[in-house]
Formats: sequence, C-alpha cells, structure tokens
Amino acid sequence: MKLLVLVAVLVSGSVLAGVRQVDEYQWEGVGRIVAIGDLHGDYENYLAALRAAGLIDRKDKWAGGETHLVQTGDIPDRGPDTARIIEHITRLAQQAERKGGRVHNLMGNHEAMNVYGDLRYVHEGEYEAFVTRNSAQLRDRYYELYLKALETQDPEGFAALPEDHRDKWDLEHPLGWVEHRQAWDPAWNPEGEYANWVMGRKVAIRINDNLFVHGGISGFYCQNRLDWLTEKAVAGLRDFDPLAPGILEDEFGPLWYRGLSGEEPRAAPETVDAILAQHGVGRIVVGHTPTSGVIWPQYDGKVVMIDTGVAKAYGGHVAYLEITPEGLFAGYPGGKLPLPSGGGDLIAYLEQVIKMAQDNPHLQRRLQQLRQAGQQAPPTAEAPTAEAPTADTASGGAVPTAGEPAGVPGESPPPAVTVPICGIAQ
Repeated sequence: MKLLVLVAVLVSGSVLAGVRQVDEYQWEGVGRIVAIGDLHGDYENYLAALRAAGLIDRKDKWAGGETHLVQTGDIPDRGPDTARIIEHITRLAQQAERKGGRVHNLMGNHEAMNVYGDLRYVHEGEYEAFVTRNSAQLRDRYYELYLKALETQDPEGFAALPEDHRDKWDLEHPLGWVEHRQAWDPAWNPEGEYANWVMGRKVAIRINDNLFVHGGISGFYCQNRLDWLTEKAVAGLRDFDPLAPGILEDEFGPLWYRGLSGEEPRAAPETVDAILAQHGVGRIVVGHTPTSGVIWPQYDGKVVMIDTGVAKAYGGHVAYLEITPEGLFAGYPGGKLPLPSGGGDLIAYLEQVIKMAQDNPHLQRRLQQLRQAGQQAPPTAEAPTAEAPTADTASGGAVPTAGEPAGVPGESPPPAVTVPICGIAQ
C-alpha cells in the first residue's frame, strides 16, 4: 500500500512539474488551455461561455482544475456589466490558482480606452453601476470646478456659454460619470480600482506553443519582446498624451491591429511565419475582430480568431477555443468540434457549426462565400463594426452603429505605407 501511495505521489508530482512558468509572460507544459474573446459588458454570456467550457460549477466557482483560461481583452463597453465581470473573474483567478490552474486577462483596446478617457462606447449601464445617493451632489461639485477652470482658462468661452449648457453637459456626464472616472482614470485617482486592474494586465502572453494577443501583431512589431509590449502600453496609460498616444492607438499596434484577421492591410504570410519564429510558437490566437459566431482559423491555422461576438451587442454568440495535447477544438453551447486548419475541411466544419446555430444568418453568408471561393472567407462582422482608435473624451454612453468609419490615428502609418515583413517598434 505504501508503495502504491508513493507511486501515486510521484506520478502526481511529475504531472505538476510539467507546468513551468518561464517568466511573467510565458508558460510551458500546460495540459489544457481555454480561450474566450471579447465580452463587452455581458455578464450572463460570459458565465455561459465558462459553463460551456466546464470551467465553473453551479455556484459559478472555478471547476477547471489545472486549466489555464485566457480572456483576450475587451471586457468593457457596449454592455452594462463590466464591473461584475471584472469582480467575478478576479475572484475566479484566485480560485483557479489554488487548484493549480490560472486565469490570464489580457489588455484590449477597450480596457485602454476607458483608462485614458475615450468613452464613446461606454454603455449607460456602466455609469449606473457607480451611482450612489451622493452622485448628484458629487456631479454638481465637479460641474462647479469645471466652470471655475473654464472661466480662468477661457474667459471668452465661459461668457459665451448658452443658457442650456448645463442640460447638455448633464447628458454627456450622466450620474455615475464622475465615479466612473475616479475608478478608471489614474490622472484623477492614482488608486483607482479599475485603472490599476487594467495596468496589471499583459498585452500578450505565450502558453506552450500559442501566442495570445487582443488585436494582433503586425510587421511593425514583429521583433518586439512580449514584456516590451506590455511595458510600453502601461507607461502610455500612466502618462497618456493624446497628441502622441503611441502603441495605445496605433492601427498597427497589438491592441488595434486586424491584419491577421483578414482586414486590409492584411498581414503577409511571411510576416505570420516570422512572428511564429520570433516567439517560438505554432499559432497566434486573437480577439478584437468579430467573426459573427464561429471560432475561425486563418493562414492555414497559424492564426485563430476567437471573438465570436459573445456579447448581446454582437449577437450573443457564445463560444470558446480549447487547446489540449489532442488538438484544437471549437466549443459551442451545442457541442465541441475539432478545429480544422483550412482547405476543404472548413466547409464541413462550418456546416456543423450552422447545425448548432441555424438562426445565425451571418454563418450562412460565410458558408456561401466559402463555397463560391473554394477557400477561407474573410470575416463578416455584425454591427456594430469598425472602431476608430481616436480619443473623444467628451462623449459617453454612445453605442456605434453599423458602417462606422474606421479612422486612422495621427501616429499610425498611412494605409498606403509599406509594412515591413518583420520589423521592430521603438
């Protein structure tokens, strides 16, 4: 009996010893990885994705054992439940670590936007979540300070304020707005809970032979180390300069880049291969660009898109990516499917997904594109679609509509610029 116990301990120890954290950004020997994409303030569908992947129990506590969960960013905006999701996933991370698992939250462009004050996509429910009985008084005090500052800095502008200025100002600063900024903006409050949570996130990580990033890696950032990407983003958030936002609003930067997901300027296959070689991985997993309901491979499976549109604002398409030694699998509420790398298998795979989501017209259109082209089709995003990485700190509560123009930030290379195959950003 003692011998059997000893053998069991040794076997258990050898399994645990297989998981190795190389540094803050890299892990090896992880037996199961689950990745979910953009959540955009939808708490119920966030939980639905975790349940579908078997990561939480009936009490919404960690049930994933030694699984590593990767959430690729964009928890905030377009839905009312950002605070609930962050609070839950923070607790979940603590529970997972006690069981030998791990939860990795990456920084997305919407986390960064909320910190530096681009509030175009903040859902009204986000502000309501911060409202207390003191909110009206706090907003009045902020408005008084705002008027005093305006009178001092711009007397002519102050004198020209219309009679209904306060009414318009209140629409742009609903109750809870002040508390929201105190929690998210480090310039307002260096101890802000959500600002510090975001600045504790990483931009990209490697687990086994998989690189995870919110938007993507372009040829401009191909040679940059993972720690550099995060350090550069966090430094920009701590001391944000709207005239020089750098990596935070770079169209080719890791928070915004869509070239790995089929949008122009599309990444060259040589760039994809160079990125894989640079980081010693076999694939790149990205969120940010909606697929309208399907876990989708690009570049013969070297890139996997996982922003299926989990949030109701994007259709409520719950899904997750699972990576195990047995292969890659796309998980849906109706079942789990092996993920093909490309070719004719994509049609058969998509037909199986459609059987589980027959009310999704976007998948039908994608299937038609595949059959017509005989190859992988570009992503077909639902409304709301493209976003402009350009700050608009005066707005709040607006939800974008379909056809919104995708702007180009001042520091980004123009669309016609020649993208290097594998360069390094400074």
